[in-house]
Amino acid sequence: MRIALGIEYCGTGFHGWQSQAGGGTVQDALEAALGEVAGVPVGVLCAGRTDAGVHATHQVAHFDVPVDRPLTAWVRGVNSHLPEGVAVRWAQLVAEDFHARFSARGRRYRYLLLNRPQRPGLWQGRVGWFHWPLELEAMQEACLRLLGEHDFSAFRAANCQAKSPVKHMSRAEVRQCGNMFVFDFEASAFLHHMVRNLVGTLVYIGKGTQQPDWIEALLQTKDRKLAAPTFSPDGLYFRGPVYEPHWGLPDPNDDFLDGMLK
Repeated sequence: MRIALGIEYCGTGFHGWQSQAGGGTVQDALEAALGEVAGVPVGVLCAGRTDAGVHATHQVAHFDVPVDRPLTAWVRGVNSHLPEGVAVRWAQLVAEDFHARFSARGRRYRYLLLNRPQRPGLWQGRVGWFHWPLELEAMQEACLRLLGEHDFSAFRAANCQAKSPVKHMSRAEVRQCGNMFVFDFEASAFLHHMVRNLVGTLVYIGKGTQQPDWIEALLQTKDRKLAAPTFSPDGLYFRGPVYEPHWGLPDPNDDFLDGMLK
């Protein structure tokens, strides 16, 4: 049978999602916990891999298992074996043709940026930080230029393994909540470091180093070296994949970030 899981985690202290020889990743921890409940080795596939230090409010993964367990075992039972900082929120039986990654028609990310002279204390590791004042309207104008289908080569990491840099951006917004800037992005898919590179470029525009139309120039040149440096992973949250309704999976919008930042 195939089971889908909704997972949240704090990326601080983990070496990203993807399993690696030295361990210390979210995938390693989850597979070990699932194996304890299943009594057999379990491998999982996720909707979107995250880098070290990046968080998730609604990661989705699926796995195939030959044993029958109540769905509560895949939540409470697995959570009892997981380390602090990662938890399963829900488990659901899904069709055999469901795939956490390939069934997704889009993905959502949010970046939280603390904008004040002092570095974060309480929010350390959970937000990015920039000490000079930022102009909201300039960044909002720049975000509008990201909408639609573009070649995002100027915003991809050098080691990005995506087959194509062309993605469709359906949402690119920034708003201000006190001294916190909230960046929201939704696209068909994202390139490696794409959101962090976009935030870094928007910060350059917000501080007045560049004008909003700089975004268009970067999209046209397709040259990563001309864009801003990659921003910190601390404030980046994977808010989940977007699936067609017929899969019947929980809505990834019901996360704590919505309530905190209204």
